[in-house]
Amino acid sequence: MGEFDKDPVVAVLNRILESELAGVVRYTHYSFLVFGFGRIPIVSWLREQADESLMHARQVGEWVTTLGAYPSLTIGPLLDSHKHDIGAILRESLEAERAALQLYRDLLALVTNRSVALEEFARRMIGVEELHHAEVDKMLRKPGDVSAFAPQSP
Repeated sequence: MGEFDKDPVVAVLNRILESELAGVVRYTHYSFLVFGFGRIPIVSWLREQADESLMHARQVGEWVTTLGAYPSLTIGPLLDSHKHDIGAILRESLEAERAALQLYRDLLALVTNRSVALEEFARRMIGVEELHHAEVDKMLRKPGDVSAFAPQSP
């Protein structure tokens, strides 16, 4: 294992932290805006996503302080089309999942073969984010449509 340059790693971790904190706000906000017959299961799912984003933020913040750095107090961008139908909410969620996935891939690129623990963390989070992306993609499909809503990123 080689050494890694701490500053770029901390910078990416802080961007991930900001993204996950934005997820807490975004998913909680979305949960307030769901109406209609499907409200209860959709609100439950959105609030679960908010809770999971908070858990991820905590894990990332712990990594930042483990590396001897200061965790960001900034919240990442909050996408909001001001269209609050379930489709718009899910499309915004899909974009947020795609961005989070890229941040974890950026982290992995910086720590591969340099830190087993950080590499395993990044890989695990990439797996989680890929599954989230796939789940939201399936939710956006029309019933009976097996084709992906959005193309998979590499």
